[in-house]
Amino acid sequence: MKHLTTASVLAILVAGGANAAANPACEDVTFSDVGWTDITTTTAIAQHVLLGLGYSVDVKVLSVPVTFASLENDDIDVFLGNWMPAQNQAITPYLESGEIEQVNVNLEGTKYTLAVPTYTYEAGLQSYADIAKFGDELNNKIYGIEPGNEGNAYLVSLTEQDKFGLGDFDIAESSEQGMLAQVRRAYDKQEPVVFLGWEPHPMNANFDLKYLPGGEDFFGGEGVVNTVTRKGYSEECPNVGKLLSQMDFSLEMENQIMGAILDDGEDAGDAALAWLRENPDVLDGWLAGVTTLDGQEGLPAVKEHLGIGS
Repeated sequence: MKHLTTASVLAILVAGGANAAANPACEDVTFSDVGWTDITTTTAIAQHVLLGLGYSVDVKVLSVPVTFASLENDDIDVFLGNWMPAQNQAITPYLESGEIEQVNVNLEGTKYTLAVPTYTYEAGLQSYADIAKFGDELNNKIYGIEPGNEGNAYLVSLTEQDKFGLGDFDIAESSEQGMLAQVRRAYDKQEPVVFLGWEPHPMNANFDLKYLPGGEDFFGGEGVVNTVTRKGYSEECPNVGKLLSQMDFSLEMENQIMGAILDDGEDAGDAALAWLRENPDVLDGWLAGVTTLDGQEGLPAVKEHLGIGS
């Protein structure tokens, strides 16, 4: 029997490590994007990084309730948009059963509740309790986002229970873009308008806004956004799990990318790529200890894929 050289032994060990890293079940990573620009942004960023690591990425556009059900059914792997505490009621049963797992807090300092332009606030609409006083001027309408959203459901419940005197109000449900178009029309005419607002989002730069107190029992104060996965995903795919546990975002980062998408009309993937090329240092923390699909060092592979020089 021939003796193996040191180089041969190292080659076998490297090959074995690569094979171990390349779990066929982990080659394809499936995300949910619920159609909000902030989640489209973070999902596009994750997609760029994972493609650089050699993974395939599939993004499905689903509502929040369908996202949680799809995680439970193992139809998707990852969701980067678990806004808390707003989604607490919807996600808690899945967390308690263990069918969905929280793997990271990817963003802190978020806001999510009803908002008004500052000129409306200064006219006296300064809380949920003031909305009904402006019913005629508002045409008894509050603008929400897509049907099925938990925030919308809460607002509908306020009208059904006549809380804050909102029994005669309607919640106008539409896309994020449709809602903001209505806000823009009112804003340009300096007309009163109440709508579901949040940060991060370029609406905070495009409009002079005030967020209304009164909905804290549902929306809370400042919140966080969590990364959640289907049950056992990080154990099954530890390399991707490590990346997800380290991929933190910031309000400034998301506002910049979302502004390029919504204000400048850029494609989400292009806007995310441009931001990554301008801010390559963020990759150091995200990719610490993360490898490519075949077990090679992850950081240089991703930088090469993104066109970032060493």
